[in-house]
Amino acid sequence: MQRFGNTFWHGSGVYYRHFSETICLPPLKTISAAFTTRRTANNKSTTTTTTAILLFIFSLFVIAFVYSFYVDSSVAVTIKSGSTAPESILTTEQPHKHLKPPPKKSKIHYSLNCTLTNEIQTCPSNSPLNDPEYQTSSSSSCPDYFRWIHEDLQPWKETGITREMVERARRTANFRLVIVSGKVYVEIYEKAFQTRDTFTLWGILQLLKLYPGKLPDLDLMFDCYDWPVILSRSYREKGPNATAPPPLFRYCGNEQTLDLVFPDWSFWGWAEINIKPWDSLLKELKEGNRKVKWMDREPYAYWKGNPAVAKTRQGLLKCNVSEKHDWNARLYAQDWGAEIQKGYKESNLADQCIHRYKIYIEGSAWSVSEKYILACDSLTLIVSPKYYDIFTRSLLPVHHYWPIKETDKCRSIKFAVDWGNTHKKKVQEIGKAASNFIYENLTMEYVYDYMFHMLNEYSKLLKFKPSIPEKAVEICPETMACRAEGLKRKFMMESMVKSPSDTMPCNLPPPMDPLTRLSFKRRKENSIRQVEMWQNKYWDDQSKQP
Repeated sequence: MQRFGNTFWHGSGVYYRHFSETICLPPLKTISAAFTTRRTANNKSTTTTTTAILLFIFSLFVIAFVYSFYVDSSVAVTIKSGSTAPESILTTEQPHKHLKPPPKKSKIHYSLNCTLTNEIQTCPSNSPLNDPEYQTSSSSSCPDYFRWIHEDLQPWKETGITREMVERARRTANFRLVIVSGKVYVEIYEKAFQTRDTFTLWGILQLLKLYPGKLPDLDLMFDCYDWPVILSRSYREKGPNATAPPPLFRYCGNEQTLDLVFPDWSFWGWAEINIKPWDSLLKELKEGNRKVKWMDREPYAYWKGNPAVAKTRQGLLKCNVSEKHDWNARLYAQDWGAEIQKGYKESNLADQCIHRYKIYIEGSAWSVSEKYILACDSLTLIVSPKYYDIFTRSLLPVHHYWPIKETDKCRSIKFAVDWGNTHKKKVQEIGKAASNFIYENLTMEYVYDYMFHMLNEYSKLLKFKPSIPEKAVEICPETMACRAEGLKRKFMMESMVKSPSDTMPCNLPPPMDPLTRLSFKRRKENSIRQVEMWQNKYWDDQSKQP
């Protein structure tokens, strides 16, 4: 017997083996005898007959070879696909072993570990968490307003920040925050108004849970009051004997101060007046926008707030509708005491997107209400702002909002509404640009990224190694939330980071070059000037009418 691949040649025939099946063709001599008998019977011995026999035999070999090749190929494919093959086949070709992918790193999920003992809650021994291995670099660039981080830190670019500079900021600070090896320590100097300090610290703790192991050690002072206090004119002197300004964090700034701007407490909730954490509220505001289309909204300018905190707000109330004048404004004083007793039934922000125009006016300084107003799809009328927060410096007049003149509020509002009601398409575009800015560029993800980059860039300027102050205490989510009650506890649970981010923060854009900053400033000034020219012409035309 001779073998050719899976074909066996035997005296009794040609065999094809495919796994357990065997196919047999007649023996060659039998086929030859058949042809010989036929040749004798016909008494013919021609070259044609001999050639036919040879061709037939050759054809059998070709068929056997092709079939053997087909069988071998199909077996190889079967083995590579992972199917089980007979032992006789495995002796000539071993199957490929499938390499299992490496096991995925299980994602971390946070939960509170409340173990109150005699009203004392300590931080878990296993905190802080290690740097998660699955966190990847971000491919996205941060929104443009992140550039102001560089501007705010510019006063310390040359000198750096010393421990003495930090301690000089204690004069007005509410607390000192120190991060060492991922743990947070706080020294309280003065309790802040309501829960401003509480939710600010809560937000920083959530940041460390979102990006565990990513923030370096740092040491800073935080002032929770409204008014910026580090006056730039006090530190204009240059040279080796000049005094560097103390770095002080707070919620807002202005052109005359050097305070470092940081996201305000209300992003994590304002328990005293039932303002929900930003993530939840943003969804409700979006739903509120859909309830009443812009064309179906009241064609007036709306404002509701506390007028007692500032003279400029008291002056705004003079623009309300009366028997003598209708300045196209509908203004309401907010009585928070009465509202609390009613259970906040008439202060739901998501139900206030029913006017075509909404007014933003500062209180004693900047107001947290600005982001809620801008999210309403209505045209926001902003009364000459003096202060800014983390994002408002990037807003452009006549693109994101309509400027209202502080010294001529009533006539400015009247003109803005009349102009808007005759330029409906343009007004809707401005309102939509503002709300898109809020929904796309002021998500909680970006709020945390802003915090991360601000603290990270700040830490790069420190010229000393942060250490734990003697009177500081360690804080963690457990020490803050386990004993909290009511809305305070509810908002903490609602705004708690549940697991680390899959990616690192967005990429911080570079600082603005002087030409870009000058161009941006001039664009804002020119837009405001243009609106004033339109307004002056409007009132000139009104005065000429009989």
